[in-house]
Amino acid sequence: MTPAPTQEPVARIRELVRSGRFADALQTFRESGDAARRPDGLLLAATAATRLGDLAEARLLAEAAGGAFRARGDRDGSMRAANLLGVIGFEQGRLQESDPAFRNALSLAQELADSQLVARASNNLASLMHLSGRAGDALSLYRSALVAYQRLGDRRGTAETFHNLALVFRQMETWADAENAAEEALRHAEIVGEPSLLSLVLAGHAEIWVEQGQLTMAEQALDRALRLAGEAGDELGTAEAQRLKALAAVGRGDFTAALREAEAAHAVAVAAGAMLLRADAAAALALALRGLGRLDEAEQRRAEALDGYRGLGAGHLVARFERGWAV
Repeated sequence: MTPAPTQEPVARIRELVRSGRFADALQTFRESGDAARRPDGLLLAATAATRLGDLAEARLLAEAAGGAFRARGDRDGSMRAANLLGVIGFEQGRLQESDPAFRNALSLAQELADSQLVARASNNLASLMHLSGRAGDALSLYRSALVAYQRLGDRRGTAETFHNLALVFRQMETWADAENAAEEALRHAEIVGEPSLLSLVLAGHAEIWVEQGQLTMAEQALDRALRLAGEAGDELGTAEAQRLKALAAVGRGDFTAALREAEAAHAVAVAAGAMLLRADAAAALALALRGLGRLDEAEQRRAEALDGYRGLGAGHLVARFERGWAV
């Protein structure tokens, strides 16, 4: 529902972010001028920019919000800004900044007895552990975050955490657990109804199907994920679905379609500075180019993918890609 025009700007932006209308939230922030540039307004705008994949602007806004919160001794605001900066750093591949940011957010959340932020920061720390290949540690933290979200009745957090659990189970190739977690993620996301969240969990479920060769199911889920990401203005979500469509096309032997989808995903990742997505898209490009017989270009993209994974400390992704390349 569209907020009433008489609402104070920060309240309007908060409502738009809460309802998943991130482009409208950022536009409202920009049009509201100084009235929206309190620390809370800056952080809400940073959240919207993050969801839209505008990571450079998100970082500037979140840093400004964090500085303002610290200047007035607002520990709650500092906690929320630290967590968001950790998320932005994760997307940008600046993991040396993400880890202390998440730990700072978690410490403040525990001091303030903020159960929701404890769960969120735990979830985010688990994602760092997962990226570095520490699947067991990631599972433990995800499970503790899940219990907290369920106790709070936070369906969005519950959906995100089930999605993350599905990613870990997929990495471990425990397919039944991965499928169950992905189904739970989708069930909760459907109740929340936020397009970008639904796109995220659909893409995660589709990746399980791609790896199991269930390509028709995967492509149907990805078509829906693309529509939802477009509706939300979520460029990174769109690119992730395109990357997975490329892998599905590789599985079908349609290397021309795979190249088209992978190039689109790669371009968005490069423009946004999203390092993991860039490496993943380069990997998909390498497979498509090899299928087309363009071997020199394929090797260049393969090297880009491997360099990206190594730069993120994701040795398990290096090994995983190399196993697939050798097939």
